[in-house]
Amino acid sequence: MELKAMTIGWAGKLVLAWFFYAPALGSFGDAMNDMQSVKWNDWMVVNDGVMGGLSQSRPQITDRNTLVFAGNVSLENNGGFASIRHVADPFDIGRGNGILLRVKGDGKAYQLRVRTSDAFDGIAYKADFRTAAGEPQEFRLPWSAFTATYRGRHVMDAPALNPVNIRQVSFLIADKQAGPFELEIGTIESF
Repeated sequence: MELKAMTIGWAGKLVLAWFFYAPALGSFGDAMNDMQSVKWNDWMVVNDGVMGGLSQSRPQITDRNTLVFAGNVSLENNGGFASIRHVADPFDIGRGNGILLRVKGDGKAYQLRVRTSDAFDGIAYKADFRTAAGEPQEFRLPWSAFTATYRGRHVMDAPALNPVNIRQVSFLIADKQAGPFELEIGTIESF
């Protein structure tokens, strides 16, 4: 299957597709009109293998132009997380009151993480969301829902998230949710 480009909108939208949400969540108008291409390799895998774990994941663009984050979480070798990360320059998603996600999941809990630096490691700000198996859902994650973490631990003295400085976005599954997982992402945008 040919991989298709993802898109980032001029107003801070990362819109992959909206077709499977239209019946359940309403139309999103001409969201695709103001888009520019982002290369497939802008999504990278960061799994627990960085610390000896055996979890696996992969990003895949569907023929419907949605992003699927899928794989298997293994708790062996002190593992337990899988993630994909998108680095864009500039990533103009920090306007508005928070991030709107449109996803279709598998009933598991996920994290949306953002970073305000280009560094591979360091503080990330996370917001949790739980999916309903096989159902399209919309999540509005206000900036106040994001908490600072470092390698899975809460950072009490971290600076407040400044959303206009967001440089990276990632999806992560963790919290001992062993086994296969699949999250289909249709839209990431500011609201």
